[in-house]
Order: sequence, then structure tokens, then C-alpha cells
Amino acid sequence: MPTIDPARLLADLHALRAIGTYKSGVHRPTYGADDVRSRHWLAERLTQAGLTATIDGIGNVIGLDPTPGRKLLLGSHLETQNHAGWLDGAMGVIYALEVARTLGQGIDVAGWADEEGHFGSFLGSRSYAGLLPEAEIDACKSVDDGTPLRAALETAGFAGKPRLQADLARYHGYLEAHIEQGATLEDAGQRIGIVTAIVGSHRFRIVFEGQQNHAGTTRMAVRKDAGVALIKLAAAIEDRFPKIVGPRTVWTIGRITLDPGAPSIVPGRAEMLFQFRDTDQALLFTLERELEALVEQANQGPCRVTVAHRGRSVPRQMDEGFQAAFERAAEKHAPGLHQRMPSGAGHDAQIMAERMPSGMLFVPSIGGISHHFSEDTSEADIVLGCQVFADAAAEVLALA
Repeated sequence: MPTIDPARLLADLHALRAIGTYKSGVHRPTYGADDVRSRHWLAERLTQAGLTATIDGIGNVIGLDPTPGRKLLLGSHLETQNHAGWLDGAMGVIYALEVARTLGQGIDVAGWADEEGHFGSFLGSRSYAGLLPEAEIDACKSVDDGTPLRAALETAGFAGKPRLQADLARYHGYLEAHIEQGATLEDAGQRIGIVTAIVGSHRFRIVFEGQQNHAGTTRMAVRKDAGVALIKLAAAIEDRFPKIVGPRTVWTIGRITLDPGAPSIVPGRAEMLFQFRDTDQALLFTLERELEALVEQANQGPCRVTVAHRGRSVPRQMDEGFQAAFERAAEKHAPGLHQRMPSGAGHDAQIMAERMPSGMLFVPSIGGISHHFSEDTSEADIVLGCQVFADAAAEVLALA
């Protein structure tokens, strides 16, 4: 089996970390100047590794192996959440680069765009999988400042370039490596996680419309306070959902806004961004129906409540053969220190799984922390994970 170069792997990870450094983490939002810089940096590294590198019209960085034969596609994403961690996404991209260099042939590498959802949902991997229509690109805007996606692509220098799509006959499948972003492995004293399934998520923007008025002169009995309506729905969700969810279901109110948001004004409008996740698709739709019932109930109050936007991703099972290859590699390098587990976070692998067999490998996150600048993983676990990843990729190519 091949042996990776740990020093080279870590040097590249730290070089990428230096693009957009924020405290101990990275701030590299999609299509921002540092994100664009990181994509050109990766393209240069892929070219040096002997791959044919292209940055396409959605910002994906694709490195194609020019040698004959079918390939294994490896990758992850380059952008980060705002003021977040240095390994989320980036580690999987550098693993892919290191495996391509180590194996010498048979590996294509992808640095996907916007897995983190600054403009849309898995835009890069969906584009490469042929699942992103032009009309959706027209409609997407930045969740941070409302910039249209088309304008962001123009500023980044990607507008007018063709969007590459996977030649499905070229690939045996897709593999991705990632930090766990939770504490399951650390708490169990394990060093490698082999992903069995990736959760789906249902996402909602819920709007509350009341009547803006003076906070001192508007009697409580006649108020149409959009903020109160929001709080009541949030409390109803917290009361109802625990009674019907599964053992690994999670739900989050990620953002609340009040308009105009002034201390002496009764809010006339409010918004809630809400999501829930599970690997059971039937349960996800049960929860969506329950949310709709709670919204209908909320409309019995003085404010109008509507679900203004819905977004969904589908739970996906990871390929059993790829899981077995990861397990054999893990047992070789970390005997007894690996486990199979579902992923509670969404990943590009669930998109690629719609088009080809896919698999994922996890390494531990220190303290289970991610989406924060203190996110970290020990260098020993980073190196171990890459060696396991390389062995599994080599086995898949050898047996295909």
C-alpha cells in the first residue's frame, strides 16, 4: 500500500490555513477574495501534481488525471463558515491532493464551491453532478448581504466560464474525508469514523407579520407583536418536537430577526430560520407536517405567520463496499480504534451519492467543536486519517 508524505500534507494544510486567517481559524466565505485566492492556489497545486486543473463557472476546482482508465473522484469544499475553523472542508481537499500525488494515477480531485451555503445548497457538487439548473443560479443571493450569485461570480472572475459536469462513465465512485464536527469519536476514544449515512435536512424561513407601533403607547391587549408570535412558535416547537423525533434527530433555530429591532418599537415583522435533520426521510416529512400544523395554530393569534421558503436535502446511504475498504484500512493502521457511524452534518458526498457510489471517512474533532475558529484536530489524527484514506482509495482502484 502507498505511504503518504506527512510533512507535505501538513505543510499544504497550513498554507491553505494562511489564506483568510481569522484568530486560530479561517474566514473564507464563498466567492470572497480569500476564497477565490484559495481556489487559484489549489489549481496550482493540482497542476504541480500532474493533474489538468480547471476552475469552472460555478467556482469548482477540478483536477483531472490525464492517464487512461477509470478514476476515483476525491474531494471536499474550500470555503468556510464565517469566522470559523481551518479544517472543515479544507482537510478533505488536501487529503485528495495528497492521495493523488501518492498514488500517481487514477485519482481526480475536486475542491467544491459553496458547500457551506453562503449562496445556496451544495452549489458546487450539485453543479458537477448535473443537479443545478441555471434558473436556480439566477435566483440565488448571499445570505450575508443579499448579493446576487451572478454578480458574485462576475466579481470572482468565474462568470462566462462553462460549468463542468461529471462523466459518470469515468468514475468508480467518490470518496470524501472530513473532521467529525462532533465528539462521538473523541468520547469513545476512537480515531477513525466510517460514515454509514448522511443526514438530510429540511430548512425553512418563517415570516411573522404584525403591526409596528409605539412601545409605550400601544396597549398590550391590542398589540400585534411579531416578535411575540415568533417566540410562541419557537416554544411550541420545543414542546412538541421531543415527543415525536428519533434518537439522533436535531433541530435548530439558527437566526431570529426583528424589524425594526428598536427598544421602543413593537416589531411589525420578524423572521426565523429553522431546520431539522435526520437520516430517516419519512421522519423528516413527519416533522415538516408537524411544523405546518404549528404554523397553522400560530395563525390563530393576532399576527400572520407564513413559511416563506423551504429547502431540503435528502438523506443518503454510503456505499457498503467503500465502508468495508475504509474499515480494512483503519484496522491496519488503528486496530480497534475505528467505528461505523452516521454523519449528523450534510456533506458533498450526499450529493455525489445521487450519481455514483460514495463513501466518507471522519477523523476526531477536539472537543467536538466545529463552525468556530477554535475548531481543531491533532496532527497525529490528521496524518493517520490521510493514510487510511489513501489505503482505501488504493484498494478501491485495485479491485475495480
